[in-house]
Amino acid sequence: MKAFLGTGLLGSNWVRAMRKRNDEVQIWNRTESKAKALESIGAKAFSTPAEAVKGADRIHLAVSDDAAVDSVLEQALPGLAKDAIIIDHTTTSAIGAAERTSRWKSRSITYIHAPVFMGPTNALESTGSMLISGDQDVIKMIEPELSKMTGQLMNLGDDPSTAAGYKLLGNHLFMSITAGLADTFTLGKALGFPRDEVVEFIEQMGATPIKARVARILLGNYDAPSWELSMARKDARLMTEEAVRAGMALDVMPALGAHMDKLIAAGLGAKDWSIVTKEAVTEKQ
Repeated sequence: MKAFLGTGLLGSNWVRAMRKRNDEVQIWNRTESKAKALESIGAKAFSTPAEAVKGADRIHLAVSDDAAVDSVLEQALPGLAKDAIIIDHTTTSAIGAAERTSRWKSRSITYIHAPVFMGPTNALESTGSMLISGDQDVIKMIEPELSKMTGQLMNLGDDPSTAAGYKLLGNHLFMSITAGLADTFTLGKALGFPRDEVVEFIEQMGATPIKARVARILLGNYDAPSWELSMARKDARLMTEEAVRAGMALDVMPALGAHMDKLIAAGLGAKDWSIVTKEAVTEKQ
């Protein structure tokens, strides 16, 4: 029996994929209607995390941040079986992942962090990448199950904070590329270059990894988010905090975070996060 706590954009499609494999899944979500909507495909929705995890030996979790993980797991504790394994797919701080692993181990409950580079479509189709690190005996035990959920399962070793760290590193790369492209398009506009010429220039530079990001931001489809602006803002905060903790400073991310805050304050938090580039890439009317 599996339980899934958090049926947002990713979680709901993971549940759909599990049901396609005929897995029994008990679910909970803070907004109860989102969980109830999945009962039509055979998932069983519960009103509390503790009820949702009863009888489950694998507890999957995909919520918003460190605080939400801690809160939901504390609520789930009364229903957890002692042999249950908690598999957390939430993007969190590296220190948070390490501390949770230790804290739950002291309670004789196994917690392991497995964040992902996956969007909702990836979750439904079992593509994309999942990262994992920590106790290798536990990873070996759950590897067959996790491999069904993703296209690539990347085992990053024994340190329980490594997967979280690499997830932040990867997201920082994606976010930095996008922020840099926004500056590039803005400069091109300032210099009087048509947008298509800027795109051609970028492609001629041979920046193959950037092409997909260019296509995404030019699409301008902000109403069908694969990564909500409010969630991207949380990750930007985590990256900044990690640098500060090490006595360093980021240049682009604090400014990008401030820009995100303005958009969120304008009611755009549920839009696709690429809306941060909207003004830069919009052609003059």
